[in-house]
Amino acid sequence: MSQVTVFGAGSWGTAFASILASAGNEVTVWGRRQELVDQINAGTNDDYLPGIPLPAGIRATTDPAEATEDARIVVLSVPSQSLRDNLTSWGEALPSDATVVSLMKGIELGTTRRMSEVIAEAASVETDRIAVVSGPNLAREIVQQQPAATVVACPDHDRADAVAAACATPWFRPYTSEDIIGAEVGGAVKNVIALAVGMAEGLGLGDNSKASIITRGLAEITRLGVAVGADPRTFAGLAGVGDLIATCMSPLSRNHSFGVRLGQGMSVAEVQAETRQTAEGVKSCASILDLARQHGVDVPITEQVNAAVHEGKSVDAMVRDLLSRRRKPETA
Repeated sequence: MSQVTVFGAGSWGTAFASILASAGNEVTVWGRRQELVDQINAGTNDDYLPGIPLPAGIRATTDPAEATEDARIVVLSVPSQSLRDNLTSWGEALPSDATVVSLMKGIELGTTRRMSEVIAEAASVETDRIAVVSGPNLAREIVQQQPAATVVACPDHDRADAVAAACATPWFRPYTSEDIIGAEVGGAVKNVIALAVGMAEGLGLGDNSKASIITRGLAEITRLGVAVGADPRTFAGLAGVGDLIATCMSPLSRNHSFGVRLGQGMSVAEVQAETRQTAEGVKSCASILDLARQHGVDVPITEQVNAAVHEGKSVDAMVRDLLSRRRKPETA
């Protein structure tokens, strides 16, 4: 049994805390809002996961120092674009020898840093102490204890194995990897592809259309990942195609649902006002496009999603432009 801290009381942070508690750990969740902390201490998180009781072994606090006392593993689950600011506020509370686990799936705006790079820079955490958890892990299904698998990626195999041991349950199976770059690129770009698939669904397009976007999206993810140093085999696994399928096809996926609403004619501002939750691909598509351009990588789906989300391009025009691109061999 380990003492584990989770920074972030949203749906995925709470779901991962429930996995850790079910695996026998003592878990402390840090939350920004006292009312949400009070809910968690009462055994629920009705703001993000209504109607689902949390397992015993989870407590919550708004005090970063209290949250990290004696922690051997510290899990970070905040919106990716707020990570640096959060670490500036409470990064000093991170124990100097703890493994720091990132659940975030995004690329930082302005710097094109992956989340592990932000953690290393903003909190002075050695890279071999940073792990990434990624896979087809929709939060509501997780807290309902539906079977799922994930990847724990870390350059230090022993730390990856320790994190995997801490989150292994009869219904949640973690695998280990050393490819932290692949896990992060797959986790970030799949959100953008899910927006595109959602837009197609919102337009009323069928499964052939959606499957085509997913498949070409995987090619896009792989091209970018390899260009920045990832192992291409990662994208054939849970942190690649597994996470991509779940995020693109499930109505529980925020990015998919956000895209559906855009395809139905809502504006970005209207969808944001209605959902009141973070769809990481909306912000990260711009930084992912910047990263791809830095490395000379062709990412047409990301480019078109960015145009639709940030430049006012219509969804109909986005689909038309994707289909009218120059023909080429599939593997090129």
